Amino acid sequence: MAGRLRSGLPYLRRVLTSDTISSVASQRSAAPKSLLRPLTNTELSRDFATASASTEQKVKVPVTMFGVSGNYASALYIAAVKANVLDKVESELIGLVEASKKSPTFSQFMKDLSVTADVRMKAINEISTQAKFSDITKNFLAVVAESGRLAHLERMAQRFTELTMAHKGEVKVIVTSVIPLPQEEEKELKETLQDMIGQGKKVKVEQKIDASILGGLVVEFGQKVFDMSIKTRARQMERFLREPVNLDS
Repeated sequence: MAGRLRSGLPYLRRVLTSDTISSVASQRSAAPKSLLRPLTNTELSRDFATASASTEQKVKVPVTMFGVSGNYASALYIAAVKANVLDKVESELIGLVEASKKSPTFSQFMKDLSVTADVRMKAINEISTQAKFSDITKNFLAVVAESGRLAHLERMAQRFTELTMAHKGEVKVIVTSVIPLPQEEEKELKETLQDMIGQGKKVKVEQKIDASILGGLVVEFGQKVFDMSIKTRARQMERFLREPVNLDS
């Protein structure tokens, strides 16, 4: 199995460093569908920052976000940067999302639209106080709870992480394989990607295990997908074998 992984790395290196990279990578849509209705002007103008942080500092969002989750993440990013608590807010948000996954009761509470806004806000405020969240995070969660979008908090956190990574010059690369990538091969892959992306950016590899790809690798970053899995190769070979053969040529 490890041999299958090794055999895929040289091919990946050639693909990533070739001039025909655009023909190999499949482009994903940059604009996800809205999770719920569009934000109102009131919601868009709602400031998550405290009065002490409400300076006229100009903050530019490093990545243009679309959809409801993108708008919320962008607003939170701007407020966190102005208050100089970007890392703290990211840690708090991710921590809350991970905690919700471990609590079926809390997870169901977040998804239950029948719960009134008052109950949602009271519960979230109590959690924020007990966890000693920053004012930015606390205010953000209050807005999300009031608008009935707690069910989409995980997606908002994901989009927010994309913004913080862009802020730090980090590029997230998702590598899917049938077994964990050996340390030596992960290092080789990171070096290959780093050469392609260039200096000034840091590659962060996230490994995913999926036995259904049968072997090989699937590498995703940005809007690009490099599928070198045995599953995909087998499908391509099957299509090739099904094509009629012209014996007259």
